[in-house]
Amino acid sequence: MVQKYQSPVRVYKYPFELVMAAYEKRFPTCPQIPVFLGSEVLNESRSADGAVHVVERSCWLRVEAPRLLRKIAGVEHVVFVQKNTLKWKERTLLIEAHNETLASRVVVNENCSYTVHPENEEWTCFEQSASLDIRSFFGFESALEKIAMKQYTASVKRGKEVIEYYLNELISQGVSHIPRWTPAPVREEDARTQAGLRDPGTPEADRPSSSPGPTPETIAPEGDKLDADYIERCLGHLTPLQESCLIQLRHWLQETHEGKIPKDEHILRFLRARDFHLDKAREMLCQSLSWRRQHRVDLLLQTWRPPALLEEFYAGGWHYQDIDGRPLYILHLGQMDTKGLMKAVGEEALLQHVLSVNEEGQKRCEGNTKQFGRPISSWTCLVDLEGLNMRHLWRPGVRALLRMIAVVEDNYPETLGRLLIVRAPRVFPVLWTLISPFINDNTRQKFLIYSGSNCQGPGGLLDYLDRDVIPDFLGGECVCNVPEGGLVPKSLYLPEEEQEHAEQPGQWADTYQSASVLRGAPHEVAVGILEGESVITWDFDILQGDAVFSLYHTRRALPLGVQEPRARAGGQLTDRGWVLGVDYSRVQAPLVCRAGDSIQGSHVARWPGVYLLQWQLLAPPGSVACSLPGVDDVLTALHSPGPKCKLLYYCEVLASEDFRGSMSSLESCTSGFSQLSAATSSSSSSQSHSSSLVSR
Repeated sequence: MVQKYQSPVRVYKYPFELVMAAYEKRFPTCPQIPVFLGSEVLNESRSADGAVHVVERSCWLRVEAPRLLRKIAGVEHVVFVQKNTLKWKERTLLIEAHNETLASRVVVNENCSYTVHPENEEWTCFEQSASLDIRSFFGFESALEKIAMKQYTASVKRGKEVIEYYLNELISQGVSHIPRWTPAPVREEDARTQAGLRDPGTPEADRPSSSPGPTPETIAPEGDKLDADYIERCLGHLTPLQESCLIQLRHWLQETHEGKIPKDEHILRFLRARDFHLDKAREMLCQSLSWRRQHRVDLLLQTWRPPALLEEFYAGGWHYQDIDGRPLYILHLGQMDTKGLMKAVGEEALLQHVLSVNEEGQKRCEGNTKQFGRPISSWTCLVDLEGLNMRHLWRPGVRALLRMIAVVEDNYPETLGRLLIVRAPRVFPVLWTLISPFINDNTRQKFLIYSGSNCQGPGGLLDYLDRDVIPDFLGGECVCNVPEGGLVPKSLYLPEEEQEHAEQPGQWADTYQSASVLRGAPHEVAVGILEGESVITWDFDILQGDAVFSLYHTRRALPLGVQEPRARAGGQLTDRGWVLGVDYSRVQAPLVCRAGDSIQGSHVARWPGVYLLQWQLLAPPGSVACSLPGVDDVLTALHSPGPKCKLLYYCEVLASEDFRGSMSSLESCTSGFSQLSAATSSSSSSQSHSSSLVSR
């Protein structure tokens, strides 16, 4: 594979003639570049009037590679042939170089140019491009490719510093101005010699004119090229290789992309997201551009108007900036009724709102870049988890959250600079366990979690926010006008048919199952546990009617081959002749569940056998107490007439070491921010699981 390098336009704020004098001081040796061992002039010629000066040199460079590679190659230094064509009249220097050593195995070509700045004739522009093609190298092609590109990009940076060094040396010696070239009178025979210097044998009509043509090597930088100073000022510091990737991807878009190409900041985000792997970044960016066209995302800020209900109950908004000048977004996730919002406006409306927040974030980054005079390409999000509980773990809501995370990561990479999670409760690790595997490693490293109530302590918010920006709900003096959310009244929910349409047909079909519970016909799901210390988890919604949920255990074996949770088509799996305490035992206290409740829970299965998740119909309200009934009360209620109960449920079995719902209690990080991603990437040595049943 051919590796390519393309530099941005580097500007020396000195006249062309002075830069040429500094360039010539690099030869025959250059102590400032240790790998440059020396050079020898092979050929040299000048035109009669001195306007064109051509020099061909042989240059020796020391090989900086592992000893094994040097021994295999049989060389300690490589020879390059460099041809310089200096045209004083046009004020251009074109440099072509290629390797002679190992030329049958490795092909290196380099082209450089010095030209006059198009807007200031007292400045000089420099551009550089190169290609590396390792055709064969005894099976070490990949290793040699990495070493060669690393050394080359390092020498690129060093080369600019060397020119600056010699420019300063000339100025210190009193040489700050060199007159421009002027033609001298040319005799007739010298004119014929000069014509021969051009291109002997070329018809006069086919010869280039005295002014340089519009080729990439000779033209000065224009709007389609990037200036190194612009990159440093507006995009931030990049290594030479990173600059090259940005320029190559930008050039590819200019050639292939129809319509307006993305901004440089946007292109750079995709390169960073793929660690500057050019092909991967190009693929990711192309998919995102196609997605943006398909969904008309470029017009989102002009066309999207969130429903009034969303504006009232969506607990998020912008709030000044962090200590680094990044726009700050505050989200009261713990106070937000995610389930209610999904049922009231639908998942698609929530996704549209999240996308509009990201679009607004990019716009604010551009504004802050201009305001603070330094590159700001990402924003900070402060997530307040005060009030977070198990109702936020409603599985369709979590699935919707994961979908939104995937869309944002695919199309807004590297826009999140830092995520501050404050007032994290004990239940937070459960939510983190669910979502963290779907967040890429680069993003996970930006999550900082604080579980204490005093967020301004050591290692707290003052490390990331100015004191006068810390919001009042966290003990600061700055009034925060971000909506605080609250429960969405059920009267505002969409009709069930519209909810299904808003959530996309069949979206949960592969995960959830529906069931009906009739009087005298409970619904049961059998879970076979072959070994102890497994964890049974469940999540269900009561769509209609009321029910009682219980968990039982029996040592009676499942039919051969049945190891996954399964439900009996007719409802009940247990034999009516079974005796409680003899044939089976109750391992989970009965729980009364009302219509609209969302229940999540788990149980550590310490004994092998069969576990039965059971839903039985509950009598109409009034026949039993509203508080959690005793076993006798439940059994009495079950025999009373009542309506049909409909539910949507999901359950699965996890190995104990894979279930991290109660690990990382966060008590160990109450004194400051911590990166929970490190904790969740390692296995827990000891876990204390307890069943939990929390209704909304």
